[in-house]
Amino acid sequence: MSANKRKATRKPVASKRWTGRRWHLVLAFWLVCAAVLVVRAVDLQVVEHDFLAHQGDIRNLRVEPLAANRGVIRDRNGRPLAVSTPVVTLWVNPQEAMENQQQWSKLTGNPIIDRAHFARRVKAHPSREFIYLARGLAPEQAESVLSLGVPGIYSLTEYRRYYPAGEVTSHVVGFTNIDEQGQEGVELAFDKQLTGAPGRKKVVRDLLGRVIQDIELIEPARPGEDVTLSLDLRLQYLAYKELMSAVQRFGATGGSVVVLDVKTGEVLAMVNQPGYNPNNRSGINTASLRNRAVTDLFEPGSTVKPFTVAAALEQGMVTPATAINTHPGYLRVGPKTIRDHRDYGVIDVTTVLTKSSNVGTSKLALSMDQQVLPAMLERFGFGQPTGVRFPGESGGVLPIRAKWRDVERAALSYGYGVSVTALQLAQAYAILGNQGRRVPLSMVKVDEAPQGERVIGTDTARAIVDMLETVVGQLGTARRARIPGYQVAGKTGTVHKLTSTGYAEHRYQGIFAGLAPATDPRIAAVVVIDDPDQSAYYGGLVAAPVFSTIVGGALRAMHVPPDKPEGVIAGEPDGEGRT
Repeated sequence: MSANKRKATRKPVASKRWTGRRWHLVLAFWLVCAAVLVVRAVDLQVVEHDFLAHQGDIRNLRVEPLAANRGVIRDRNGRPLAVSTPVVTLWVNPQEAMENQQQWSKLTGNPIIDRAHFARRVKAHPSREFIYLARGLAPEQAESVLSLGVPGIYSLTEYRRYYPAGEVTSHVVGFTNIDEQGQEGVELAFDKQLTGAPGRKKVVRDLLGRVIQDIELIEPARPGEDVTLSLDLRLQYLAYKELMSAVQRFGATGGSVVVLDVKTGEVLAMVNQPGYNPNNRSGINTASLRNRAVTDLFEPGSTVKPFTVAAALEQGMVTPATAINTHPGYLRVGPKTIRDHRDYGVIDVTTVLTKSSNVGTSKLALSMDQQVLPAMLERFGFGQPTGVRFPGESGGVLPIRAKWRDVERAALSYGYGVSVTALQLAQAYAILGNQGRRVPLSMVKVDEAPQGERVIGTDTARAIVDMLETVVGQLGTARRARIPGYQVAGKTGTVHKLTSTGYAEHRYQGIFAGLAPATDPRIAAVVVIDDPDQSAYYGGLVAAPVFSTIVGGALRAMHVPPDKPEGVIAGEPDGEGRT
């Protein structure tokens, strides 16, 4: 066989061998690839499963806080005074946002989160994982940002405090900060009780950061406890309206009103001027924030005279009919001359209160042991906090002296040299109206009247109330305090304002403190008009009418039956004596 034929015979065999080897190489390649895939699958599913699952979770699953609803503050009839409404808060993860800066342009011109503001916030803290962007947003406001899909921006639900009665209850209820932490008033005093405990839940978020599924409730949120106040919102509105009207009418710089339930010690109304709106505190004057009725001190003037007379009655020194010579209308005590509005001559103890005689009460005080009157005022609560748990409450000033000068004792008898709050003065009158028993004052609703403790005898308390009725009678200084259908007992006071440089010559505070109905008192109230203008400043002119309207409305709202059905005698003249 020739060589060419042998070559032709071997060529197909070589070709078959190469084809077979090539097929084996391809098969080996795919087997290796399959082996690699199997090994990788085992590595992913077994070896690195926990790590990868965790990484997936932190990119899609998140543990989010569940905001706790703060407790509701209500008035005694269940009307809401402070509630929490859900709002949306936007926050950003700066680390995630920095990795997607090209997406920030979507925020250009956004009214809620502008691109420039967003960039400043993120670049200021690039290594952090949480920064607030905007809080307290309405859902549609938050959605205008979230819908843009900027990586790193997320939302959570919080609560914002809202006060339905606004300025009317602001000084009592107070307010919270943006984190719903109590800052003033009841919100601060009962913050621990009102504050709930936040919970936690596990959620799934999409690539835009929106929650698409709740996975697991880790810990439920515990809402705060509700607080039911002793306030009656109807009376609060009435007191607010009347006080604001009086302050404006008499050109006063401010004022306070306190209304108490004599039997239970509950604060039914407490208002001050000037006020503020707790729902909008931008540009607010900080002086308007304080609750003057419990923080501001003033000398009570002639409203203290009933307690001077009570001390004399308790000592057995006098009776309501005992005669006192006030002639010639003034009394020289040490370096000071004490004066009455005019010479009342010889009058009985009742008329001393009716006419508000400084000379008469001074003579009573000077005839007692020097510690008797200070001790009596202390028993009525002067110089000590009332215990209502209100932040910033003042205890007042009642001097403690081993030896009192005669001029100091005389001044104390008609309300100078001692300082009180409107709430303290109202408590003292409530003791008179409660037959001489002192019950604890309360800002929260009381289910049952407390027993209280005796301060003075029942007969003494009754005698003082009877005498105070004459102050509101035809010959007294407080005829404008009358309430149609009800007997009223009370006392006016007009005092010079005490400033940093001493007593101001032409600046006053007009005061009225009283009880109604006088035959069985249910309401005690104090009205203070601060620094009225010169045309009218006596307590009987500026404060007594406010008392009449407020307490009259309170008695009718509380369905207290009239004790004087015939009403006020028509055509009686209005007059006013210096107090």
